Amino acid sequence: MKVLQGILSESKEYYLEVRKKIEKGLLSLPKGSIKEREISGKKYYYLQYRKGKKIIQRYVGKIKPEAILRQIKERSLLKEELKKVNEALKIIIRSEGRKHG
Repeated sequence: MKVLQGILSESKEYYLEVRKKIEKGLLSLPKGSIKEREISGKKYYYLQYRKGKKIIQRYVGKIKPEAILRQIKERSLLKEELKKVNEALKIIIRSEGRKHG
């Protein structure tokens, strides 16, 4: 039984560390989406995101911002990974709490 508890403990530590790294990565990436506006026949690009209840639009240029689009996609992938890590942690914590007899 001690072996199983050791494995659960190591797994929990691993997933907590992974969660910390993912959360740190999320902080460095832009949130929101890129919106294209056409004004007087010219295209302009804005980063649009929520801040509380407000929707913020920040001008990013006349050229489609491919780098920001990649970062937004990376953020989305990290958020999906974070969901999986949190689910694994939930299972581990639930398993640790069970009485083995």
